[in-house]
Amino acid sequence: MYDNQLTVLEDELKRSGLSRREALKLLGVGGALFLTNDELNATTKLEASDVKAKIVIVGGGLAGISTAARLTGRLSNPDITIIEPNPKSVTYQPGNTFIGAGIYTKEDVLYETKDFLPKGVNFIAQKAVEFDPTNNNLTLSNGEKISYDYLIVTAGVVLDFAKIKGLEEIGDIYTAKDSEKLNSIFRNSGASSIYNVDGAVITWENMQKTIEEAKNGKKQTAIFSHPNTAIKCGGAPKKIMYLMNSRLNEVSKQARENVDMTFYANSSKMFSVKEYEEAIIKQYKARNMNYNLNHNLIEVNLKEKTAIFDNFWEEKGAYDPDIEEYTMIKKHKFVEVAYDFLHIAPPMKAAPEIGDSEIGSAKGWVPVNKETLQHVKYPNIFSLGDIAAVPLGKTGGSVRKQYKVVVDNLISLMEGKELEAKYGGYTVCPIITDIGKVMLAEFDYTMKPTPSFPLDPTQERYIWWLLKYYILKPMTQYGMLSGKA
Repeated sequence: MYDNQLTVLEDELKRSGLSRREALKLLGVGGALFLTNDELNATTKLEASDVKAKIVIVGGGLAGISTAARLTGRLSNPDITIIEPNPKSVTYQPGNTFIGAGIYTKEDVLYETKDFLPKGVNFIAQKAVEFDPTNNNLTLSNGEKISYDYLIVTAGVVLDFAKIKGLEEIGDIYTAKDSEKLNSIFRNSGASSIYNVDGAVITWENMQKTIEEAKNGKKQTAIFSHPNTAIKCGGAPKKIMYLMNSRLNEVSKQARENVDMTFYANSSKMFSVKEYEEAIIKQYKARNMNYNLNHNLIEVNLKEKTAIFDNFWEEKGAYDPDIEEYTMIKKHKFVEVAYDFLHIAPPMKAAPEIGDSEIGSAKGWVPVNKETLQHVKYPNIFSLGDIAAVPLGKTGGSVRKQYKVVVDNLISLMEGKELEAKYGGYTVCPIITDIGKVMLAEFDYTMKPTPSFPLDPTQERYIWWLLKYYILKPMTQYGMLSGKA
């Protein structure tokens, strides 16, 4: 099915001076698309453990299904239950960016959970609403209590639009859930968000309207926000801006010149890793794309098409002779911006029923050891994916490393052994800089680039576009969701 795409990628690998072995280093077993049957069997065969226990997984998205699949293959007598209220929970969320730029359609990213559910795994289409970790049980939305020996929390994040004044009606949106309310509020407002499938569809609609106006000679303002919370795939708000720039240039130089594009970052940096930040700033300057740091979106008037940002900075206050330092005073200025196109990366949080429970933390996320992914208070609980309180890791690429660590450590715990598997914070963010170009940003807890290939990781490359466009989706579907990649 993917033979033609793989041939193109392999040819590009050869032109880049890279070997097939080096390709597999990056693609892992998810590069099963590159492997022969013998290679695949040899790579994925792991000894099954005879230990038996009741394992409950809260969350049936990519992290939950992948973990269940790998556990099924690693346990001789698995007893695994997934609790997930959304039947279309398994969506290819990285594809939302492509939807927002008109490259994918909504149908390209939606799957039925049942189509990827590992054989023998029990699935309960309910929501876990109460947690009693002391007694090893939880309560479902229908009132039923479920007991467990081991609990794995992979429930993802909630889009917290309510934190932005003017968007309170949208409220909390689960990323895997389609929302008619979101559609009715955003449509024809010029505003949208690719962090929801329906929102991504509206993003493309809004983008086309802006492009058409620019093509007809009308000046347009496009703005892009980044919130003051941790978010899944921190590069996504920039990707959609890059893609809009690309779409405008496809039409004409004049159309692009008619759109003023500005990114408003809540942070004092454009990217957390210095090398990638420097590359992004150079790319922005080359494309005449603007950016403002220390700006947090706090209000949107959809009717008037205005956005208000809290611009903040620090100034020196009084000098303290005892510690020989100046006190720093945080200053604020509200900045109102009129827009024609607005992309919102909303604040994000854990679902309140989890974040505010006994297994949550003061910041809402599930607190785990950042290496073993074991709960800091309850040793029979693990967490991974977007909801886990680790410094890095809210990407699918992180989950690809994390779920193997959780499975190995859970089985070790069940067997009474030390937890030896470690998650080093690996994160990969394929930053789409153009239609046909990607900068593959890989890094870990060291906050330094950790490239899988012997190529300059700060360079935009066609080969990474091929990887992003052709390979990562089937790798996710047929590799991770089967517990192999």
